[in-house]
Amino acid sequence: MKAVEITEFGAPEVLKLTERPKPQLKTGEVLIKVAAAGINRPDVLQRIGQYPVPPGASDLPGLEVAGEIVEGADGAFGAGNPFGLKVGSRVCALVQGGGYAEFCAAPLAQCLPAPDGLSDVEAASLPETFFTVWSNVFDRAHLGLTEAGEKETLLVQGGTSGIGVTAIQLAVALGHRVFATAGSDDKARACEALGAERGINYKTEDFVAVTKALTQDRGVDVILDMVGGDYLPREIQALATDGRIALIALLGGSKATLDMGALLRRRLTVTGSTLRPRSVAFKAAIAEKLHANVWPLFAAGKIRPVIYQTFTVAEAAKAHALMESSTHVGKIVMTW
Repeated sequence: MKAVEITEFGAPEVLKLTERPKPQLKTGEVLIKVAAAGINRPDVLQRIGQYPVPPGASDLPGLEVAGEIVEGADGAFGAGNPFGLKVGSRVCALVQGGGYAEFCAAPLAQCLPAPDGLSDVEAASLPETFFTVWSNVFDRAHLGLTEAGEKETLLVQGGTSGIGVTAIQLAVALGHRVFATAGSDDKARACEALGAERGINYKTEDFVAVTKALTQDRGVDVILDMVGGDYLPREIQALATDGRIALIALLGGSKATLDMGALLRRRLTVTGSTLRPRSVAFKAAIAEKLHANVWPLFAAGKIRPVIYQTFTVAEAAKAHALMESSTHVGKIVMTW
């Protein structure tokens, strides 16, 4: 099969189209003929040598795909197949690696039926961001109701990233007030077009002051943070009492100086996680929650994939260069 591999750590040009054998299926896995694969920040980090491949995972980049199931390991379609998938089913899947290939192995439990009405490109853009947002914003940070029974508020850092556009749309669709930061006025307005009450240009505005003003000095209940570094102490200032920070990336650095007293006095929580090394069972549980809570929102037209640009597999280097430029709004997808 054809595949895009990382020939050495370095610039986007180290991505080369090559020939690889098809994956050998393990227990519980299916083989997907890939129509499209999402491009994500971890792919870039893997390419430059800053994101080691988990033990047992493919060395090929690519964490999400859409396509058709063409084969299953023995017993793959038995118990533990809540969506009734089979050979011929059109799916999108979260994978540990190997998505940049014509064929990709995926645990059946991490496959979801592609939502009706979505193209392969749109379906391929879903798994990594929706699994990440649901597990961190809703399962870990527990975005829900205040003690007064009102919908809690969410601040999304990096609102025009793939994660950001997903978090904004999903939280808004579920009735929450959402604010989002972005790196320009145009991107701030793009966040508002997706449903955010206020887009905040972090280069010209202080997100602490803006969110405090918008919440009558109460602060926000949950912050989805992809930055870390010196954003963390400022986020603590922006939180309401009992507020939570869900830290999922460290684009601004891995070290920060914090006022630990504020955590104690105001009962604040900082939680961090990475999705890729988690167990199949963990991801399967998220898949079922997405199917029950999010897939109906696609059917109702309340959320939609935001695709910024597509590339062919021969243009993988261009796709990575665009990701690194951070000029995109939404998802970048590669097609076969």
